[in-house]
Amino acid sequence: MREFLAELIEMPGVSGYEEKIAERVSDEFSRYCDEVHTDSFFNVYGIKRGTAANEDFVMPKLMLAAHMDEIALMVRDIDEKGFLRFTNIGGVDQRILPAQEVTVHGRKRLHGIICTVPPHLQIAEESQKVMRMKDMSIDLGMSVDKVKELVRVGDLITFISPLVSMEGTMVNGKSIDDRASVVLLAETMKELDRLQHQAEVVFVATVQEEVGTRGAIISTYSTEPDIGIAIDVTHGETPDASKEDTQPMNKGVVVCKGPNMHPGLTDKFLETAKEFGMECLIEIEPRPTGTDARSMQISRSGVPTILLSIPLRYMHTTVETMNMDHIKAGARLIALFIASLKEGWQEWLKY
Repeated sequence: MREFLAELIEMPGVSGYEEKIAERVSDEFSRYCDEVHTDSFFNVYGIKRGTAANEDFVMPKLMLAAHMDEIALMVRDIDEKGFLRFTNIGGVDQRILPAQEVTVHGRKRLHGIICTVPPHLQIAEESQKVMRMKDMSIDLGMSVDKVKELVRVGDLITFISPLVSMEGTMVNGKSIDDRASVVLLAETMKELDRLQHQAEVVFVATVQEEVGTRGAIISTYSTEPDIGIAIDVTHGETPDASKEDTQPMNKGVVVCKGPNMHPGLTDKFLETAKEFGMECLIEIEPRPTGTDARSMQISRSGVPTILLSIPLRYMHTTVETMNMDHIKAGARLIALFIASLKEGWQEWLKY
């Protein structure tokens, strides 16, 4: 799991530009699925067929979705001295940007640093303010002529922050939101190989979640599932955040309750966790979630949806921190839930 996650977060997969990571995810899905294909937006679909007991009843088609895109930057201008001005793709927190190392994906990969005025040269008022993104630049350490030869407006910029092991099973790095959940999809496939399941399962690594859950809209519409399960991250417990808004990092995966999620289906999912003695936390979200679950629920004539989340600290930074145990636990729980789907599953969808 760790090696696959480390490989994924090293790969560029900016929202709208997921071709390269889609190729790697397709290869991984092909190891465990009966059929794998990619659409024109680079959503990756892995189909794992079940073994229905007889033809007298219809088993559900499940769609499991986790997004593989990442937040990043884009070149918007090159100034007269060869410094790059940039903008963001997705929800980049401008407070983390000064002194970050980045890769500029020009005509070749270029190493850059986000530069700002050092504190020694700032006036007192400036030092107390958060510097705005539009006032920052990227230094490639090259002459202006060389920069203009290798870089064009619109080139992508990704952060440099490989996966780092911490104490025990904790890790940190960039883009764990939501590459960890893509790894969880692959682990669920492995778990299903050890179980008998009758339902057909479509695993989807979605695109463009960070800019509006667009990949989930497209893939849910084309898949037409009976049940949807979105896998994403939620905020992990930190000293400076309220307990109401965060989840512990060592007490299990998180199941969301609220109007975006189907109540009967969610309760059945939680019953499965209880039956097998698996820890599960509850998160309340009264509004539409900012995840693929939002788009899955309202696609076509509607899809009953569950949202499973992994607690994550420091979301949308280059040091996102997670407990690897949650990937294995989440995969096991989802696989057991899928295996529990039997004749009469439609009753779970009734209020």
